[in-house]
Amino acid sequence: MKYVIALGGSILCPDEINTDYAKQFAELVTEKTKQGDKFIVIVGGGGTSRKYQKAATYLNNISNEQLDNIGLTATKLNAQLLKTAFKGVASENIFDSRGKITSFNDAPVIIGCGWSPGWSTDFVAFQIAVDLEIDEVVILSKPKYVYSGDPEKDENAQPLYKVTWEDYLKIIPEEWTPGLKLPIDPVASKLALKEKKIGYLTNGEKIDNLKNILEKKEFIGTTLY
Repeated sequence: MKYVIALGGSILCPDEINTDYAKQFAELVTEKTKQGDKFIVIVGGGGTSRKYQKAATYLNNISNEQLDNIGLTATKLNAQLLKTAFKGVASENIFDSRGKITSFNDAPVIIGCGWSPGWSTDFVAFQIAVDLEIDEVVILSKPKYVYSGDPEKDENAQPLYKVTWEDYLKIIPEEWTPGLKLPIDPVASKLALKEKKIGYLTNGEKIDNLKNILEKKEFIGTTLY
């Protein structure tokens, strides 16, 4: 199987770098490559991005594009860090622009980051799935599920175990803004709907959740289709 994994920056680097998680993640993915699986892992900016974006807005009144560029730099730093956890398994090239990598010729694992302003790492993950004809995208985030509403604001919000992209898009804001905290952002979700991609969202902090998805077992999370 071939997978795209969107690894949320809040998992790898919530405030400080979670090196234990990086090691566990690399070990699991490496083990699966021995069974023939191949992976593209797109890493988010996490706490690194938010700290620098917050500092920048304090220093000056800057545009969303400038904020996005700061976030992009954080994703590249996190991607380079994660690549070091893979010992000879990951490609030396970071997937940092569309079309830069078109196959798994060099290695069974490819690490990537954000591409350009206005494109979240969620969107990058789904665009890669479209370009390389990969059917499934795994989204490792903080929330365990997609909910029927914002659980921080709506005490009646319920977890959704399966949901269509059409229904999910009715729950979330229509527009993407830098630093927007959602299980999957609206731009990526619209692309997934258009291209009929399957998304598996789970709490990435628990490595067993990813393991169960890859082994086609029941998992704690939401299937989007």
